[in-house]
Amino acid sequence: ISEPFNRPNSSFSSFILVGVSSSEAFPTCWGILFCSGYIITLVGNGVVLLVIGLDNSLRDPIHLFLAMLAIIDVVMVTCIVPKMLSIFWLKSTEIGYMACFVQMFLVHSTTSAESGVLLAMAVDRYVAICHPLSYQAILNRQTIVQIGLAIVVRALLFIVPLTGMVTNLPFCRSHVVPHSHCKHMAVAKLACADPRPSGLYSMAGSPLIVGLDMAFIAVSYGMIPKTVLRKKLSWKAFSTCGCHLCVLLLYYVPGIISIYAQQFSSSVSVHAQVLLADLYLTLPTMLNPIVYSIRTKQIQQAVLKLL
Repeated sequence: ISEPFNRPNSSFSSFILVGVSSSEAFPTCWGILFCSGYIITLVGNGVVLLVIGLDNSLRDPIHLFLAMLAIIDVVMVTCIVPKMLSIFWLKSTEIGYMACFVQMFLVHSTTSAESGVLLAMAVDRYVAICHPLSYQAILNRQTIVQIGLAIVVRALLFIVPLTGMVTNLPFCRSHVVPHSHCKHMAVAKLACADPRPSGLYSMAGSPLIVGLDMAFIAVSYGMIPKTVLRKKLSWKAFSTCGCHLCVLLLYYVPGIISIYAQQFSSSVSVHAQVLLADLYLTLPTMLNPIVYSIRTKQIQQAVLKLL
């Protein structure tokens, strides 16, 4: 193990994922919970994508952004949950060198893209309520495509350099990752070289992306009540933002709690940190389609029509 490896064909070309718990009872229970959540995520987001694709009345900007969110959620859980289940049930803890970095790339790029989509949805609600007459002109098909491309490009510009920094590190220490997926800081700490450059890049880039998104979202939702009061609009207009606010809380609150647990790791157990990181990636993806299906009458009617 003292010999470094930085190529897939070296003698140590894999990592070991620990998972949530080392006991015998808990992995089975967690496996059942995460498997159920995975099925709900696939079915829920699949139904949302299906009804948006088949129903022409759901081709407005907010539902197109919702379709983007559903695609991102499916990719996010698919790149981590199957491996988690193999750890829980099959005790298959080994993950290949390249597979680990592909998983790392997908996890961090989808989390960045999801934050961008949530910002786009907040802007959509602002334009719909504050500038309803210009809504179609501002958020036309071309603009939506450009927003989608910008979200993808921004995620790639952030994650490609980070993944490159970690993959170029030589690994000669323990290859045991204390997580259920290849979390970049957990993997970088196993390197023989100094992992601080990638850590500093991540600590600078992640708060910048998420912080700016949250700031713009706060500004958007701060201007909506002012417009409602100034123009004496019905508060029913503001109620259309309810499901989006729920999705925002589902995404950002677990993320903040997970980051807090990592920063103050001395007061939070390792198993709790791992579980929080897993829930942060899986819980919102499962609940997002449920929230939109329950609170959005258009999607409810489209689902009933499809059935």
